[in-house]
Order: sequence, then C-alpha cells, then structure tokens
Amino acid sequence: MSETITLEPAKASCGLCEAYATRESVKPIVVMSCEGACLRGELARLAANLICDELAPDRTARLCLGGAFTKDTGQRNLARLAERVVAIEGCPTDCGSRMMRAVLPGLQVEVFHLEGAHFDPHLFSIRELAEAERKACANDIAQVVALKL
Repeated sequence: MSETITLEPAKASCGLCEAYATRESVKPIVVMSCEGACLRGELARLAANLICDELAPDRTARLCLGGAFTKDTGQRNLARLAERVVAIEGCPTDCGSRMMRAVLPGLQVEVFHLEGAHFDPHLFSIRELAEAERKACANDIAQVVALKL
C-alpha cells in the first residue's frame, strides 16, 4: 500500500542552504536523520550532526530532509549525486529514508537505527532525558555509525 500526497510548490528558497549544498556536493557520503520530535528523533539528529561536523567532516555532508523532500534543488541533489546515502532513523517507521525514496525512486539508503544507543527505551519526550545524557547518547550513536562509513 502507498499514499499519495500533493505538495504545494515552495514559494521561496534558502540561499544559505543552496550554497551549502553546492559546497558539500563533492563529499561522497550524505547523512540524513530522523527529524521526529521525540527523544529518538533528537538523538538521531544530534548524532548526524556530530558525524558531519566533528567525526567525518571531510567526507560527509549533512542533508536537510525538509529541503530535500519539498523541492528539487541543492539538497535533493546531494542525495541524488552521493556515492552513499546514510540515514540515522529514530524508530522502525523510517520516515527519513522513506521520504527520500519517495522523491528519488530507487535511491539506496543505508539505514541505522540508533546503533550504540544506551537509554531507557520507554522514554519518549526529549525532556525525559537530561541534556548531558542526550549528548552522551548521541555521541555513542555517532561513534558507532562513523566507524561504518
């Protein structure tokens, strides 16, 4: 079963995002994350940022999922042209990778589900885990995923 959506065209574009996409397009690995509002989405987002900004900045580019999904410009091109597309997903729904495969049929996405995470799986809200613990958990996830890149 599939769903069909109608998405109104974007009325504007972010010049900073487009410049970033152009600059980062030479990197072989694009990393996207779950952008869910729960704790898992936050951990995935933090881990993806750590990978791209600190652990492997020379070979990874961070994908803006919203930009890539909603308009066919620089962010989508990052995924289209990458040698590898990696998704850090917060839960089995796999929203990020499913969204990108919807706009780029046939896109091969390597999915990681918070590998290396150590937190109470019954927690849902971001506020249920202290900031220091969130950062430490995201770092653990980022370290595990970065080793596989």
